[in-house]
Amino acid sequence: MLERRPIQNGETMFLTTVTRNRQKFFADNAAARIAVEALYTIQHFYPFFLHGFVIMPDHCHFLIRIPEYGSVSKMMGVYKRAVSFNVGRGPLWQSRFDCRMPDNIYATLDYIHGNPVTAGLCEIPEAYPWSSASGKWDIHPYEM
Repeated sequence: MLERRPIQNGETMFLTTVTRNRQKFFADNAAARIAVEALYTIQHFYPFFLHGFVIMPDHCHFLIRIPEYGSVSKMMGVYKRAVSFNVGRGPLWQSRFDCRMPDNIYATLDYIHGNPVTAGLCEIPEAYPWSSASGKWDIHPYEM
């Protein structure tokens, strides 16, 4: 598989992936849980540092760092296939994902955690269960 992006391994990346036709697959709590748990499952096979995430009804945001030897495209491909298979619905995703190199990691993490509040899904980020802001999920704290 060709890497369509410049090599960005070793850098913190802000990834966004969107469901096909913006369908709200992850409004279903069982599907949202599968999407979160898939992150941790694939992390064993394709290691990465997870600094933060949110699973929204129709898209997901991740703040990650892939080691030098890894591949963001491979990691995302495996993630999307795993979620699709385990949710048992498909096609689930748009074919591509967005990858950005954030200027300010902390502002990006605030944006990720604030997404459910902005969407009216909760009043404070910590109240949204499908986010690293909830404190229910293990993440690797970002260190400069």
